[in-house]
Amino acid sequence: MTAAASSPPAPPDAFSLRGRTALVTGARRGIGAAIAAGYAAAGADLILLARDAALEDTLEAIKENGGGEATVITADFADPAAVEAAAIEVATRRPIDILVNNAGTIRRAAAAETTAEDWRHVIDVNLNSTWAITRPIGAAMVARGGGKVITIASLLSFQGGITVPAYTASKHAIAGLTKALANEWGPSGVQVNAIAPGYISTDNTTDLRADPEREAAIRDRIPAGRWGRPDDLVGAAVFLASAASGYVNGHVLAVDGGWLAR
Repeated sequence: MTAAASSPPAPPDAFSLRGRTALVTGARRGIGAAIAAGYAAAGADLILLARDAALEDTLEAIKENGGGEATVITADFADPAAVEAAAIEVATRRPIDILVNNAGTIRRAAAAETTAEDWRHVIDVNLNSTWAITRPIGAAMVARGGGKVITIASLLSFQGGITVPAYTASKHAIAGLTKALANEWGPSGVQVNAIAPGYISTDNTTDLRADPEREAAIRDRIPAGRWGRPDDLVGAAVFLASAASGYVNGHVLAVDGGWLAR
């Protein structure tokens, strides 16, 4: 028997984002800023939705990566109604081909000491505002017959964590919402996926990295032997936004240096 011919490698254009408009939330720094710059390098036009307009570093990185002038809009992610209003306005003015839900927050406290205010704040920012922006923009994608939705999940979409009950609940919900929307919107040509970063050096992990014992325990479990960097998420984000991932839907892609494999 002769071996079946292997498929040729995907051409570089399969990963191009030229001619597409991407809306990235929470792009002032960290993962969101890295993804925005990566999308600029891949050819996308950028719209940045942030809590405030202080995005000078991100805008400079976009230009350095070959992008043009990015559009900046503001909304408080702790106010889902304001986020929904901003999303509806954007969706009526300009077709969005790629939506990256990156904005998020974390508050650390033992479950028994977590206040109602802390719980509501985390759920509003991480889950309710994600829904508030995804529903109208996703609906417009369905009406046009195509689009990409990518939400930043977490290792705590799979695990329970310690002293972050609201964050864990929100990220489990993001994984479920990703699958639910993939089921509904997939037939219309819209792929809905998520990225679950491992332990990345960002503001959200400052407290962990400042604790010598906790930092060492985390790093020792990662087969890659180091904490991740925001740039480590860019390749996955470009893949899920591009034609190369046209048959990937409802997936939560871990980018964790091997943490979940340990």
